Amino acid sequence: MTLTERKNAFIALAKFISQFTSETPVKKRDLPYNDSFYEGMLETIMVAEHHNAWFTNENIRFALKSWAEALQENSLICWLQAYNLEGIQQKRVAIIMAGNIPLVGFHDFISVLLCGHQVLVKQSSKDKQLLPYLAKYLEKVEPKFIGKIHFTEERLENFDAIIATGSNNTARYFDYYFSKYPHIIRKNRNSVAVLTGKETPEQLKGLAEDIFRYYGLGCRNVSKLFVPEGYNFDAFFNAIFPWNFLVNKQKYANNYDYNKAVYLMSLFPLLDNGFLMLKEDSAYSSPIATVFYEYYTSFENLKPKIQQETANIQCVVASGFMDSEVAFGKTQYPNLWDYADNTDTVSFLLKI
Repeated sequence: MTLTERKNAFIALAKFISQFTSETPVKKRDLPYNDSFYEGMLETIMVAEHHNAWFTNENIRFALKSWAEALQENSLICWLQAYNLEGIQQKRVAIIMAGNIPLVGFHDFISVLLCGHQVLVKQSSKDKQLLPYLAKYLEKVEPKFIGKIHFTEERLENFDAIIATGSNNTARYFDYYFSKYPHIIRKNRNSVAVLTGKETPEQLKGLAEDIFRYYGLGCRNVSKLFVPEGYNFDAFFNAIFPWNFLVNKQKYANNYDYNKAVYLMSLFPLLDNGFLMLKEDSAYSSPIATVFYEYYTSFENLKPKIQQETANIQCVVASGFMDSEVAFGKTQYPNLWDYADNTDTVSFLLKI
């Protein structure tokens, strides 16, 4: 199969999933095999939503919209033009996927297939509906993918390399079991925001998206704020108020109530607006319904601190703080070349 054929298949997949990105899906007439797959995709979304209460219809649609936009032809060309993907010796690459947000392992999946390899996927039990169905459509529009995509719930066997994503605890097991294979092992990461007190209402509104999308469960969600000494949080609380509907979601509300009770019993001082708690803390991974914050005295003092924590930080949201910063409101809109943990997956796949 040529690279062009592989790219065209994913472009077709993007057009297919673009039908399911709005609150009221609209069936398109000009898509190949749509009559066979459209209703099934609607049912798959519904099953995924019922299977995992964190996967709301809105968040599933958001994930599908992100991928429909990312897999446009110009983006694929821009991403892959830096690599020589012709004449690759086919290998079998295993992927262990996390299940924290919908389709969280999709980038690894497309990277393996676009590089010309076979993929062996072990999904999280929390997110096992969407990807297999999209894989079936991919095989339909490009039959040469048949036999190259495998899903398993059993122990992984007969593979040449592995990409595994999990917690810091599971990563230790991954390192032990898969050390003899070429591998990428990903651990916990969180994202942070650096505020100055001069942010516009639009920037703070974008920050709210960075915090609350997917209930804050993704590694690209902001879980900690760095703020200057004496920072007034009023503008921040005003900007995030439109997300107060989250407290009406049962799982979010349960976490909010539980974490608040723990903090209050421990006599921790909190800033609380009824659906989000701000806690001063030096850690990076905050519980659901909580964002940590830490004061800084100057950019000059803060930059070395963040640079020392690069192994724990996925994104730094800021304006004018550092070259690699992400703009407010953009953490959930990564480009195809914005690799998790800053590890170039495609370069890894070309060397195995």
